[in-house]
Amino acid sequence: MASSDQTNPGRVHVIGAGLAGLAAATRLVRAGRQVTLYEAASQAGGRCRSYDDAELGCRIDNGNHLIVSGNVAAMAYISEIGAASTFASEDKAIYPFVDLASNERWSVRPTEGLMPWWLLVPSRRTKGTSLLDYLDAEKLARASEHAVVTDIVDKRKVAFRRLWAPLCVAALNTAPEEASAQLLGRLFKDTFGQGGAALHPLFPHVGLSESLVDPALAQLSAKGAEVMFGHRLRSLTFSNDAVTHLDFGKTEVTLAPGDEVVLAVTAPVATDLLPGLTAPDSFRAIVNAHFRWSGVVPPRPFIGVIGGTAEWVFVKPGILSTTTSAAEAIIDLPAEELAARLWRDVAAACDLGNAALPTWRVVKEKRATFAATPVQLRRRPGPKTSWSNLVLAGDWTDTGWPSTIEGAIQSGFTAAAALAA
Repeated sequence: MASSDQTNPGRVHVIGAGLAGLAAATRLVRAGRQVTLYEAASQAGGRCRSYDDAELGCRIDNGNHLIVSGNVAAMAYISEIGAASTFASEDKAIYPFVDLASNERWSVRPTEGLMPWWLLVPSRRTKGTSLLDYLDAEKLARASEHAVVTDIVDKRKVAFRRLWAPLCVAALNTAPEEASAQLLGRLFKDTFGQGGAALHPLFPHVGLSESLVDPALAQLSAKGAEVMFGHRLRSLTFSNDAVTHLDFGKTEVTLAPGDEVVLAVTAPVATDLLPGLTAPDSFRAIVNAHFRWSGVVPPRPFIGVIGGTAEWVFVKPGILSTTTSAAEAIIDLPAEELAARLWRDVAAACDLGNAALPTWRVVKEKRATFAATPVQLRRRPGPKTSWSNLVLAGDWTDTGWPSTIEGAIQSGFTAAAALAA
């Protein structure tokens, strides 16, 4: 960036301590930069953190997230903050599913190498699909930037109901009737297209905070970074082409010559702070539910659910959790009704019979991620802005990924690289 004196670079002020801000801050301190990290809340992590739930009497994650061995940015971040030992890793790529309408069960089991031999073996594919169904992946990747998934994939096919629609909703948090075909195709290529070796799931031994947040904060502290909680940025002051002041309400920070800013906040906050910024402005909901459970559990750490209100069931110590993405149809239902519906799906998926509804917690996020529609994708900005000392980070920026852990971390790394450039 032209603003900083590269012989004596100034301090970097990182606004927002979600994964994007943490990734940017840790990369910057590793490069020898002085960093101050500001967070509006009383804790770091944003939408990817853990907390003690009094009702459940245990620690839970505020959302269910899946990291796989082929997530390049996430794996680099985990290595750089020294958190590899906080994860358990599956040594094979096995993705179990159940169709509640027919009670059919199967597991998608990609072979390890880049050559997709597994597609030749019916027992390794999605049940009821043919080899030809997977050619839709290439059609999706080659689709125009205006195409949605249902423009490319026939909704009448078993593959749509059991493969493309669940993958689209889970990864893009957008219904296939409006989700970008191109983005889904790119995602499939970067995950399943890399073979089973890139699809080994990783799970925190304790929680998301203990694996992705606390180690980053510890590293920042060890390298002399300042971390300021309870600091919500109210406004920025600009002079010519640069940011000169940060207004946090109770305090104001004057930037010194060579200081730079990484704005790692949500898209709505960024558009409020930056005049003229074009960013995603349509969002989709996610519903998570957590059930206290000490009984028998499935042998696998998660199971995909077809035809239910729940879409994924995650098995954690003492907890069975569900995730429902693109959840506009259910987000306004009473929590009690949601808990009952979701538990029925859990009981069916996990073969729990008529197990009574246990203690539960339902967590709703109405604006969990931006809508991954063709229109919204064109609104994603890159890291650089018209201000010489300000760059953007966040899973809503143009990372090439949907709003995922991988996208958030990649955005932080890209912002740090933009400052170094």
